[in-house]
Amino acid sequence: MKILKTLAVNIALLLMAGIVYATPSTQIWIPSTDIQAFKKVHLGIDTYIKTKSQNGTTEPTVTNIGLTVGVLPFDKIQLEAGIDYRDTGGDHTYPLLINAKLGIPEDALFQGAPAIAIGGYDFGTKSDVTDYNLVYGLVAKTFGKFGRLSAGYYTGNEDLLLDVDGNEDNDGVLLSWDRTMSEISDKLWAAVDYQGGESGYGALSFGVAWKFAQNVSVILGYDIYNESTYKPTATVQLDIDF
Repeated sequence: MKILKTLAVNIALLLMAGIVYATPSTQIWIPSTDIQAFKKVHLGIDTYIKTKSQNGTTEPTVTNIGLTVGVLPFDKIQLEAGIDYRDTGGDHTYPLLINAKLGIPEDALFQGAPAIAIGGYDFGTKSDVTDYNLVYGLVAKTFGKFGRLSAGYYTGNEDLLLDVDGNEDNDGVLLSWDRTMSEISDKLWAAVDYQGGESGYGALSFGVAWKFAQNVSVILGYDIYNESTYKPTATVQLDIDF
């Protein structure tokens, strides 16, 4: 078990720039309560670039390419499922990851009701290597011009979600704020989100997005990890709906 934990810590250090995201519909870093509409296919290409080198070495860029599709033909309850290919510095080792999310949009239960979502992501294909297996619950509510607030909780594989000392650190809070900056442009969106914990998943992230077309947008963001050993990443995320 000690050997497995040591291996997991080393993997976390390598993948920390992009450890999250076999991508469900997200904010910058954490999942959102948004769900793809029935038959809508979403392509996401997310890149996480190290902004600092650790011990004078260059750490790898992480690229995540994912497809997500809406699979329920209902308005008041929705489901999406997706698969991702994650590459860490050209490694291509066990790159496939699965995600799914079930949810209810705002006002679906009654007028003024929050959105509710439960889901999972980073379900990998290699036991004790990529099966991070995060599951979560979220609620979200839009407050007029202030924007939308989201809160929730997650838990994951206790053998892989570890701190830098190899101790179990597999759960934490999920928090976010996001808003369309309509006073500037309806094409501009901003968000701040936070994932608790000292594993490679724990981070404070913020960014903006610009919608170049009705179905195409690009996010520019920055991720600051809760564990200071993990150096920050800049992220560029291309989102295309079909």
